[in-house]
Amino acid sequence: MKNTMPSATQLPDLPELPVPAARGRAARLRSALRHYGPPALIMLIALGLWELVVRLAHIPEYLLPAPSQVAADLAADWPVLAPALLVTLWEVLLGFVIAAVAGVALAVLLHLSPVARRAVYPLLIGSQTVPIIVLAPILVIMLGYGIAPKLVIVALICFFPIVVNGIDGLRSVDPELILMMRTLDASRWAILRRVEFPAALPTIFSGLRIAATFAAIGAVFGEWSGSSQGLGYVMLAATPNLLTARIFAAIVLLTAVALVLFGVVSLLERICAPWAARRSIRD
Repeated sequence: MKNTMPSATQLPDLPELPVPAARGRAARLRSALRHYGPPALIMLIALGLWELVVRLAHIPEYLLPAPSQVAADLAADWPVLAPALLVTLWEVLLGFVIAAVAGVALAVLLHLSPVARRAVYPLLIGSQTVPIIVLAPILVIMLGYGIAPKLVIVALICFFPIVVNGIDGLRSVDPELILMMRTLDASRWAILRRVEFPAALPTIFSGLRIAATFAAIGAVFGEWSGSSQGLGYVMLAATPNLLTARIFAAIVLLTAVALVLFGVVSLLERICAPWAARRSIRD
């Protein structure tokens, strides 16, 4: 009996099935709503209650402005707030970068040297008992009224969580991985570069995210201690004039700076440690 089945070379080309792009967009939308919907809803409810209480109780604007009044002041005082925002943003970014580089470097050094870790780690913890708001005027006296004391204050505030999380991440690596690298005759530097540091990246980025939320606070402390620019100076100058709405507008901008920096750090984590980002998405 003659075989009538076509050969592999005679099979007709099947049309490509369309990629369900709409389904992917819908899944991403559901994921975004699941992650960001609840906090956005709580924020809207809180703002609505705030507006309602201020309006019904007839609270004066200089005591507690309503969210609508803060938004109006943010638009009206933008020529004043915008230059101050740029100054504070520059201080936050530079101070944060200094803290990140120095913090990760010190964490690696203390991890590699047990003697240095026993000598420095208690001092590092003890340094956090001194309030930054007390150190800020001293730093202004020592370093002047320029940008230097602000950068030091931001770096000091951001430094501790980066170092502590870095040390914890480097010390929490699976010992079997290190043993396997030693059986392959790997050097200490190779073990750090290929095993310990990549495994510690998620924990290091956790410390960086925590520090990102503190950086704006450090900039404000520095500007309060001695400055003629920045959002901290705007808030300080608005206080005796009872410009409470302007103070709240500056707080909104400071919050936006912290959130943007937090988002940048999270984006860098997705690039440098994508496995950690995928795990957080699944959780």
